Amino acid sequence: MKRTFFAMILGVAALCAACSSAEQPTRSGLKASDFQTTIEGQTTDLYTLTNASGMEVCITPFGGRVVSILVPDREGVMRDVVLGFDNINDYQHVPSDFGAAIGRYANRIAQGKFTLDGVEYQLPQNNFGHCLHGGPEGWQYKLYEVAEATEQSLTLVMHSPDGDSQFPGAVEAKVTYTLTDENALDIAYEATSDRPTIINMTNHSYFNLAGDPTQTILEDELMINADHFTPVDDTYMTTGEILPVAGTPMDFRQPKAIGAEITNFDYEQLKNGNGYDHNWVLNTAGDLSQPAVVLYSPASGIELTVYTDEPGIQVYTGNFLDGTAVGKHDIAYGQRVAICLETQKYPDTPNKPEWPSAVLRPGERYTSKCIYQFGVRE
Repeated sequence: MKRTFFAMILGVAALCAACSSAEQPTRSGLKASDFQTTIEGQTTDLYTLTNASGMEVCITPFGGRVVSILVPDREGVMRDVVLGFDNINDYQHVPSDFGAAIGRYANRIAQGKFTLDGVEYQLPQNNFGHCLHGGPEGWQYKLYEVAEATEQSLTLVMHSPDGDSQFPGAVEAKVTYTLTDENALDIAYEATSDRPTIINMTNHSYFNLAGDPTQTILEDELMINADHFTPVDDTYMTTGEILPVAGTPMDFRQPKAIGAEITNFDYEQLKNGNGYDHNWVLNTAGDLSQPAVVLYSPASGIELTVYTDEPGIQVYTGNFLDGTAVGKHDIAYGQRVAICLETQKYPDTPNKPEWPSAVLRPGERYTSKCIYQFGVRE
């Protein structure tokens, strides 16, 4: 009897010890262990930023990807407002740009070619003959090095050798994510190179401000502070023109529902983009105090204001999501359940010298800033 009693005590003690050592998930329901693996000899993990307001941002160094952003809605309920996966295996093996720190060159370069100082470079052609987001081995598919991690900030470094995806120059690039106590995710990029090269970094988070990716973003209200945009052909490549938005479905100078005109395929640009997948020429002229974009979800009351010192922003409305990618909480991501707001140089800038330059030379420092400011409307 004594032996049985002591066995029971030991069993309860073991159970309690197991409970106390059980892994605690993040507030958004992620487990760090699901992001711990070895990639090309380097280990990776999940990093969680929190602030005094209870906001939470989770990031994996694989691709420098934002995995989750937890913000309060108008009722104070915390909602995860970005798409993504709940494990590193899916990030590695399911094709996506969810949350990624894109490099070397965000967006498209025509036919993967550009000439710099009289030398022509041929890059990978991974999208209708063009180079998209640095090619099929862009930085979003590589492991960033963790340089510094604190409760509210994470600095990641990419060491990109000369000839990486056929880009010239050995580049050291940094991306620093800072979660402020004002509920802003401040993203700062910088880079140097030992040879003349081009660089254009951005963040590729897919936002669903309702926190419900079973529903589309077509009812969300969008404002874009831009009088002009850069039209595209049927391969999504910029034509070289800069056209006014006035009198077209591209006019978001006053807030309107994303879905108001998105299927107006009689308008060639919406047909070419299968919806909105275009670069807007911002009126902000690099002024970080002026809103570039304001996005609002009537369903949750959550509002996102984007600030940037870049001249353009690519707005992509998830036109090619088709349910094959199954993300967090086993939700299949269907068409137009999220919107991307990618601050950037204009697409194909290296082949259009009249546009703001993306050239980086030795002794110079590339810098770029994007601030995602969250709030609520009552």
